[in-house]
Amino acid sequence: MSEELFVEVTDLAARQIREAEEWWRENRTAAPNAVRQQLDRAFTLIASQPRIGSHATNVRLRGVRRIFLPIIKYHLYYHVVSPPEHVEVVALWHARRGEGPPI
Repeated sequence: MSEELFVEVTDLAARQIREAEEWWRENRTAAPNAVRQQLDRAFTLIASQPRIGSHATNVRLRGVRRIFLPIIKYHLYYHVVSPPEHVEVVALWHARRGEGPPI
């Protein structure tokens, strides 16, 4: 795929991102912007290679993929939707939670 896709963030994912950023800034003062940095890299990756993530088996929504953000230890859940074809981020979920996100 040569053309980058637009990345859209759902309201649920945006709320989860805000909560993670706030927590990280308060509790990880050595790297307060790590969440934003990891997300910026992940958004660039999924925009250019949207099928790179593994299929998420712990969610109800079909066609969802996820990638692991190793520095912050979260999974970013997304899927490709159309028309027009674009990437929709549906959740940001910490890897230590016992179950998948509510999607």
